[in-house]
Amino acid sequence: VQLQASGGGLVQAGGSLSLHCAASGRTFSGSTLAWFRQAPGKEREFVAASWRSSGNTYYADSVKGRFTITRDNAKNTWYLQMNDLRPEDTAVYSCAACPTCIFSSLQNSRQYNYWGQGTLVTVSS
Repeated sequence: VQLQASGGGLVQAGGSLSLHCAASGRTFSGSTLAWFRQAPGKEREFVAASWRSSGNTYYADSVKGRFTITRDNAKNTWYLQMNDLRPEDTAVYSCAACPTCIFSSLQNSRQYNYWGQGTLVTVSS
């Protein structure tokens, strides 16, 4: 099973980027799909998740209203549209999938069984 994240890059504050995570080796249509990020010197943190096949999405307070997670089950791919980017959004962004997550632990990275390699997002001021 492989998760391939892409779409990172350098952008000015206020700009936008779209991250993609393409999965292969198994189907994640019924899984919780998420994005996490890790800034230099900081712990990995939850960014956004799409809960199983409900279509419901959840966001960290710091990105609510600016980031949108979507999924395309037919393509086994999920996305993170990031708008109004800020320097504090600079981090390595990783996609993750969890077939058996419990809702109360949605933001807990240890629940996620499958991880992509990460893509760097740098926001300049």
